[in-house]
Amino acid sequence: MPTPIKIGVSACLLGQTVRYDGGHKHERYITDILGQYCTFVPVCPEVGCGLPTPREAMRLEGDPAHPRLMTSKSHIDHTDCMLAFCAGKVDELAREDLCGFIFKKGSPSSGLFRVKVYPVGGGSASNNGSGLFAAAVARRFPLLPVEEEGRLNDPALRENFIERVFSSRRWKDFLLTRPDLGGLVAFHTRHKLSMMAHSPRHYRELGVLVAQGKSLPLAELLRHYEELFMAGLALLATAKKNTNVLQHIMGYFKKELSPWEKAELLQVIGRYHDQQLPLVVPLTLLQHYVGKYQQPHLREQVYLAPHPAELMLRNHV
Repeated sequence: MPTPIKIGVSACLLGQTVRYDGGHKHERYITDILGQYCTFVPVCPEVGCGLPTPREAMRLEGDPAHPRLMTSKSHIDHTDCMLAFCAGKVDELAREDLCGFIFKKGSPSSGLFRVKVYPVGGGSASNNGSGLFAAAVARRFPLLPVEEEGRLNDPALRENFIERVFSSRRWKDFLLTRPDLGGLVAFHTRHKLSMMAHSPRHYRELGVLVAQGKSLPLAELLRHYEELFMAGLALLATAKKNTNVLQHIMGYFKKELSPWEKAELLQVIGRYHDQQLPLVVPLTLLQHYVGKYQQPHLREQVYLAPHPAELMLRNHV
């Protein structure tokens, strides 16, 4: 990537001792693995809005759609302070050119999904809330790839999130070139197979949009394309969809491959489809044929290398 890939991260996940108990929740995968390719913008909303470390634990209370941020024992309301911080912080983050954000799960400020919200006056909590800061980020940056650190332990979710992060950076770099319709056609062509693997429907809609591009103002065209592009990538690339793409790639070599090579490739793709092999196995074989038979169209496809191979995101079954 020609420009840095910035990811916002809950500060405790980077090892900063900012949690209510004075500790941290250092995630080595983020710092040691992603840190080789990304730079981080740490955020601790509690410290940011002036609360000390250590401090009394807090929780969300009331209406899950509009919860209050309360200390757990003394019931001091920090909602207004937190919301003021959120309003200023998202404005600040808008200048950071972020390509993603990793939040701390379960946090009343930074939890993205299934955060506990307690009824006023006591009772059992529901798991349908979002932390106040995480919700503010999601509202301000609806196309930004966001995830929780706990969900990154799921290989499919981890691959999807990181692919979206790198895709976001490619799109931002594309916009820096002062693009025209021809540039958008080239960008769309390079991402054809990636989009087919995530969402054939979005790929078709993007194709129609690009074909009608001359009838739209360029700014509107680019905005609409970005919305569809990021929405399509947010859908998981399943084994079934990947298999269709692999077979599509194989079609480029139907005149070059020997009967034995075709049989071998079909067998490897079939074993991937049946979840007996990771995606990296058929892709490695296909990449060999791309180089051997000099397929310039395929060499340009982002699908073959959407992120650094060292991340090993396609090595899981």
